[in-house]
Amino acid sequence: MASTSVSRIVPASPDKVWNLIGGFDALPDWLPYIPESTPLEGGRVRRLKNPEGEVILERLVDFNETERHYSYAIVQAPFPVNGYVSTIRVHAIPGRENAAEVQWSGRFNPDGATEDEVVALFTGIYRDGLDALHKTLAA
Repeated sequence: MASTSVSRIVPASPDKVWNLIGGFDALPDWLPYIPESTPLEGGRVRRLKNPEGEVILERLVDFNETERHYSYAIVQAPFPVNGYVSTIRVHAIPGRENAAEVQWSGRFNPDGATEDEVVALFTGIYRDGLDALHKTLAA
């Protein structure tokens, strides 16, 4: 199983960051790669579309409001992986009330691609997503 993780310090309090990204259906609010999200199964599944119109189905597998993190599994996606599970976490930074660290990590099995290729793919998605989050919060 392969894995990757990206962290980014963002210019907002942990509560403000979590209020923006903590909703399982909130990706379009901060992630340009996902302009459309439709909640299914009472909000436990999200049907996403990327700018090319490709569909991604993800299932919420863990959610912790108090600790500000959630995990999800990919059910269907145009990515060369299986067994994908990812977690988004918001951490407080001691002594910095108006900053937070956001960590986006995932583990997965390559399927039709090399481990290096899928690690690079998701590292890029996470990095670009956290850069977009930073820009949204800095505006």
